[in-house]
Amino acid sequence: MALSDKFVDWLVATAVGDKTLPDLHRELCEKLVDLGIPLWRSSLGLELLNPEIEGSQFRWVAYEVKTLVMPRGYDTGEYTNSPAKIVDDTRKSYRRKLDKPADDMPLLEELRQSGATDYFITPFPFIDQQRTAHISFATQKQGGFSEDEIADLTRASLLFSPYAERRVLKKITFDLLTTYVGRRSAAKVYDGAIDRGKAEIITATILIADLRGFTRYSDTHQIDNVLSTLNDFFDALVEAIEPHGGEVLKFIGDAVLAIFPAGDKQQLPCGPAIAAALDTRRKIAKLNEERAKAGRTLLRFGLALNVGEIAYGNIGSRTRLDFTAIGPAINHTSRLLEVAKRRNRDIVVSESFVRAAGSEFPNLGYHSLRDVAGEQQVFYIAEEA
Repeated sequence: MALSDKFVDWLVATAVGDKTLPDLHRELCEKLVDLGIPLWRSSLGLELLNPEIEGSQFRWVAYEVKTLVMPRGYDTGEYTNSPAKIVDDTRKSYRRKLDKPADDMPLLEELRQSGATDYFITPFPFIDQQRTAHISFATQKQGGFSEDEIADLTRASLLFSPYAERRVLKKITFDLLTTYVGRRSAAKVYDGAIDRGKAEIITATILIADLRGFTRYSDTHQIDNVLSTLNDFFDALVEAIEPHGGEVLKFIGDAVLAIFPAGDKQQLPCGPAIAAALDTRRKIAKLNEERAKAGRTLLRFGLALNVGEIAYGNIGSRTRLDFTAIGPAINHTSRLLEVAKRRNRDIVVSESFVRAAGSEFPNLGYHSLRDVAGEQQVFYIAEEA
């Protein structure tokens, strides 16, 4: 039977709100079954714009759901000989009756052996055609789908497409913001914090780290080697900072600026910052073991911890903004790195940090910090910590 207007009314009512695309796909499949279409399996595939993820696939099989994530650079062997590639290349629907072996397409042969009798896949007509998106349907009904059922599935896909694209675009937008400005900042920007000069005053633990000897290293090595080394260094730092609740705000040359914000009426998160610093030390040590085996230069780093109030918001020109943090506490933190270098220490902390942490640290004495009035007492975290 032709897809009724009730389906359209259901879709409009169901697709509003903040339902996720996997949930919406599941409800679509269940609705099609309710309308009499003999659906056994459906798969919704999307190409995303994420530095770690190539795409996602939402799979519905007889009321059981599963989400698959394809990392960037994943083995495309299965994709090469698949209906999805045909649809992605031609932008046209593809149908195949599974009444005989499908040895040229492993997926279809696997479905056939599981009892599938017919397979239909169609592209989503997204406005953004740079990335692929498609939805497939399979049945175990004897004889496969009828022509009317194929027409209903085609119409349902067309009607469903704009609601799917909205959610894909939202995910891509948030993924890109998170990639370039960090998760906390991404949420702020996405929620509308885009007015230049407006900043939130927050209290935070501040972490700044850099790679020692980087200027000389970059002058004496090929650019691809330099980029590889920087990426390895930043991987170690981010993998140490983010699991402890820190947010990397900025990469500046060979340096990283991160913050651990304090919640309302909460103590400064000094413990997580210390844990991140110690994890950095361990990860760099492990990285150096690997570099030593490969005959590469070992890395040395400096890391400073401080606490204080910072202005967190938009700074820049009218047309080009940067969502970042500024303030004397950040300036002081960067100057602590100079002390760390002079005294050959990898992790140093300010007196303000020591007071906030309520712990004892080895003392490096008083030091003059460039452009900072008066001498400041500096402490460090011992190598055996």
